[in-house]
Amino acid sequence: MTRSLLVALIVSLTIVSVAKSQDKAQPKPAAPDRAALEKEFSEKLTGSVLVGAFTVDGNADKPPRAERYEIKSVTKLKDDVWIFTARAKWGGADVTLPFPVRVLWAGDTPMISITDLSFPGLKGKFSTRLIFHGDRYAGTWQHNAVGGHMYGKIEKPAKKDAAK
Repeated sequence: MTRSLLVALIVSLTIVSVAKSQDKAQPKPAAPDRAALEKEFSEKLTGSVLVGAFTVDGNADKPPRAERYEIKSVTKLKDDVWIFTARAKWGGADVTLPFPVRVLWAGDTPMISITDLSFPGLKGKFSTRLIFHGDRYAGTWQHNAVGGHMYGKIEKPAKKDAAK
């Protein structure tokens, strides 16, 4: 038993020593410039299209379905509240609406957070958590009792396509 404790102690001290040396070897990155990140986020999403797919919980036997959100503009209102003006097609509805969105940051990664938002002309409440990283997005969605996952790419249409 004493031998087991000694081995455990040596292993624990080795792990702590390695962890400390790794902390010293890698300098902590400077905090990202929030204003620059926000400007980049707004420019990346304004005039973009989110093209991807979504799943529905409980429908594991069905393939993901295509989704497309045309984002006209993304502007910061104040603090963590932004206004997204986007076109979306849900079921038989085809709407372009401005709506408030909370944008939260995990370091340099933005995440939109929508909780129980109602849209004119659409029944029910919508919630989502969606992160943006590079030219991709991924997250979860909820519409009343139905929810699932969503993911895809952020695309900028060619200038001639945008004029249509």
